[in-house]
Amino acid sequence: MVGDMLKESIWGYAILTLGILAVGIIWFFANTTRTDQHNYNLLKETTEAAMFDALDLATYRKCKESDPESECVRIEEEKFVESFIRRFAENADLSNTYLIEIYDVNETPPKVSLKVSSTQDTSATGEIIEFNIVNNIDAILETKYKN
Repeated sequence: MVGDMLKESIWGYAILTLGILAVGIIWFFANTTRTDQHNYNLLKETTEAAMFDALDLATYRKCKESDPESECVRIEEEKFVESFIRRFAENADLSNTYLIEIYDVNETPPKVSLKVSSTQDTSATGEIIEFNIVNNIDAILETKYKN
């Protein structure tokens, strides 16, 4: 009789331990997915806003005065990089370390290629496991053109 009760209590502890372990694993993967989604949305929105900030309006106005039918959209590389870094830093998750790599900035036509990396780590098993979360974007600034 005592042996049967002991067997049942061991099963209870085993189920409780597995439940806690399952919740921990689910929490870790949900946190990693949330970080990845946050980084992607931040990268996309920041790139778009920085490209609009970097528009060279003086060149656009001169071009439109000389030829109203032409499409002369140009961005300034330095302004884009400055605006992107500032906007990204304002909205980034402070618990992560980010590595921003700007591969290509074409001024005409406006195109940028970026890569943002961050590291997610856990020590659930006793040893530190790191996951690199990498998001890439190639963005082209499009404008509405009326003929």
